[in-house]
Amino acid sequence: MTQKKQDKRNDSGLLRSYLRWPLYMGVFLTLCAGSLYFFNYTAAIICSVCVLIYDAVAVAMYFRKSKEVIRALTKYCVNYDTVQNRLLKEMNIPFAVLDSEGGVIWGNKEFLEVINYDKSAKKNIANVIPEISYEKFPRGGLDEILHVVFNDINYRVQIRGIDTADLFGDVDMLWDEQEREKNAFVALYLYDETDIMRVIKENDEQKTVVGLLYIDNYEEALDSVDEIKRSLLIALVERKITKYFQNIDAIVKKLEKDKYIVVFKNKYFKQLKENKFSLLEDIKTISVGNEISITLSFGIGADAEKLIANYDNARAAIDLALARGGDQVVIKNLEKVTYYGGKSVQVEKSTRVKARVKAHALKEILETKEVVFVMGHSIPDVDCFGSAVGIYRISKVLGKKAYIVIDDVNTSLRPIVERVKTDTEYAEGALITSSQALEMDVSNAALVVVDVNRPTYTQCPALLDKIKTVIVLDHHRQAKDAIDKAVLSYVEPFASSACEMVAEILQYIDDKLKLKPQEADAMYAGMVIDTDNFQSKTGVRTFEAAAYLRRSGADIIRIRKALRTDMREYRVIAQAISTTEIFASDFAITECCSKGLESPTIVGSQIANELLDVVGVKASFVVTDYNNKIYISARSIDEVNVQIIMEKLGGGGHLGMAGAQIEGKSADEVKSMIKALVSQMRQDGEI
Repeated sequence: MTQKKQDKRNDSGLLRSYLRWPLYMGVFLTLCAGSLYFFNYTAAIICSVCVLIYDAVAVAMYFRKSKEVIRALTKYCVNYDTVQNRLLKEMNIPFAVLDSEGGVIWGNKEFLEVINYDKSAKKNIANVIPEISYEKFPRGGLDEILHVVFNDINYRVQIRGIDTADLFGDVDMLWDEQEREKNAFVALYLYDETDIMRVIKENDEQKTVVGLLYIDNYEEALDSVDEIKRSLLIALVERKITKYFQNIDAIVKKLEKDKYIVVFKNKYFKQLKENKFSLLEDIKTISVGNEISITLSFGIGADAEKLIANYDNARAAIDLALARGGDQVVIKNLEKVTYYGGKSVQVEKSTRVKARVKAHALKEILETKEVVFVMGHSIPDVDCFGSAVGIYRISKVLGKKAYIVIDDVNTSLRPIVERVKTDTEYAEGALITSSQALEMDVSNAALVVVDVNRPTYTQCPALLDKIKTVIVLDHHRQAKDAIDKAVLSYVEPFASSACEMVAEILQYIDDKLKLKPQEADAMYAGMVIDTDNFQSKTGVRTFEAAAYLRRSGADIIRIRKALRTDMREYRVIAQAISTTEIFASDFAITECCSKGLESPTIVGSQIANELLDVVGVKASFVVTDYNNKIYISARSIDEVNVQIIMEKLGGGGHLGMAGAQIEGKSADEVKSMIKALVSQMRQDGEI
């Protein structure tokens, strides 16, 4: 036992002895009064009455006044301990002692000068420094550290709890746990860290930020103007970029005809964020007769200790920006990825060079494997299944064992699956469940993920961990939590559907490759669904892919019959549309009833598409309560980017087609969240 603890125990014993001695004396007097009964009965009676009065007063004083004595002694010790009091008063660090409710009991000269001798602090320190509230007081014996700004001075506030047991030893005989907490004290220290914070701020402002700036549609924009005006268009673009970055004292270096590297100080970063990187919109105003507006992608790396690390972050950010369709800024730092922009419709690339390169890379990878697994997202739709069928056919042409992983076949997908199963190849084991896939040998296997790029949204996330070689083919904008172990990633947000992408790849795999009519039907149906009967997100390449599938045997009449809606689903769609609410003047929101439906999420997306046909509706949102989750289907035509709305709710998608999944909320709560989010984003100018 240490000397300090021994002294504290001795002091505690002395205090207890002092407070209890009247009780001991009462016991002694009681014995004396009792002995008088053997000598004089009258004297004994009188003495007993006196002793009883004494005992009653002693007990009452002990239990009533002992707490006040302890408190008075504590205040006396704090205020009048000569040596310690003098040292504390002369200490140049502001120091104060507070009661358990935050009132200032005592403060040294430095502390009183800081609070300008404000008497309201005696009631509660929060009256002077609001950040130091009772809720911030330490619990469990640990110090609480706060950083506050008071009178333009930065302070590091250290709050330390002082238990009365630390002053008087064991006081359990007087107070219970609640009383001890009520009568505890708090020591408060204020450390001036203004100079430290200023140096930290200056150091942070001088850090170097690296950015990579790419022109998304350089070739397409130049092709849309006369040859005479091309040099003028190039000059205007360079002037706009250079002038923008001159305002922040940045270095801009042209790497290639459509690529720039930008270096600037971190002190200007906040300025760029506040104007939401206005260059994205300014560059679109350039017009010299070009039919296509210029768009930019800007990847920024920040907050890394080394310059090369910031450059690596910038490269990762620009790759992510391009994978999400361009026309946006992506900031990648040590903690998170942030997005700005992304409001434009993605421009379809006229060249199919990238598709050919990806097709050859896919072929080379699959040729080295024995088994190929194809997997889409959970609750698969027609586009997911159709693209999986296309990859299955590629694998079979290359002579590989192939399997499509699919667990649940919903109502909307069943006719397509049944049509494909008319081929014995599919009917005899090509379609397997997740549990079957996990039991199979995957030592020399490849996994192709289609129509999804987020691991948690896949049909079987465990399969991603089990198979080392993963390939991703998707047409949704890439999210920050995308599959990161893919050896080949082909993400094209401008593509109408995953079936379109696979249809292009099919044409570069092998001249002998020929789709079966059932497979062509499945892929064509996927394109029909995702383009809403070729009304949205369609380009030249979309119709070229559709023409290829028609030549391969796709039959429009069969597909139309397979995609018809049954009467029960039609009634649900009608009911949801009849209860649609219009909010913020041009946004529609409703709920899809999942009761009795086999694939309510698919019906929800159909309802969202239907609502876009209403005059004045810029975007539609449909919430569906299914399997203890709330599924959101969001749709727009061209004026609103629903993808950035859904990303704020943890989802993603395209500019005109997006969705999200939310757990732990009711449908009404999610609808309220969407309304509040849309209102806030409109107020902030994000939509």
